[in-house]
Amino acid sequence: MATRKSSRVNRKYKTKYRIRNWREYERGLRGRGDVTIWLSEEAIAVWTQPNNGLRGGQRRYSNLAILTALTLRVLFRLPLRQTEGFLDSLLSLMGLSLKAPDHTTLPRRDQTVEVPPLTRVYDGPICLIVDSTGLKILGSGEWNVHKYKTSRKRQDWRNLHIGVDDEGFIVVARLTASSRDDASTLPDLLDQIEAPIRRFAADGAYDRRSIYDRVGAAGTEDVVIVIPPRRSAVSPRPTEGP
Repeated sequence: MATRKSSRVNRKYKTKYRIRNWREYERGLRGRGDVTIWLSEEAIAVWTQPNNGLRGGQRRYSNLAILTALTLRVLFRLPLRQTEGFLDSLLSLMGLSLKAPDHTTLPRRDQTVEVPPLTRVYDGPICLIVDSTGLKILGSGEWNVHKYKTSRKRQDWRNLHIGVDDEGFIVVARLTASSRDDASTLPDLLDQIEAPIRRFAADGAYDRRSIYDRVGAAGTEDVVIVIPPRRSAVSPRPTEGP
């Protein structure tokens, strides 16, 4: 007989919610099914990509239009063709003469478009801790090796640079190629921060004069670079017991 797992919270101390404003509660439930799409005048003005003056084919849609279509696709779990038709219908309902990105453009631009990070508002200076890690990318190579029992495997690496505050929230992030070192990526990370930095902490990879100058120019009061001790090439011999 299966045992019944009881709650850790005593029933005496559980919070009981009682709905008293039924009219507002039902209005809120109906509002969950309301689909409201609103584009600002600035977004409408930059919907199409301007000509860059170079030879060859020009991009028809801006990054904002691609991000809008991809966001709607993820939000409503739509295929590519349905995403194109859904966004076209919304633009026509708004009375705009704009066109949605077609289903062949979305997967191609999805590989190169940059998603803007979510910014957090701070009232004062923050403490920034920066580090990076390597990501191994196998793609379809691992699947082919497992299916066809081959030894050939396509492998690639990316570097993920992350900056967190003293509360552990991600403030800045950037994905670069494996050939890009940590110190050269720091200026791109600092450009994403609008709040002043009170203290900057990193490891020995950022121990460069240019990093000190760049962080000092941002008004940082304290810079902490943690350099781990080097391991000896020859391991010490263990001491023998009595």
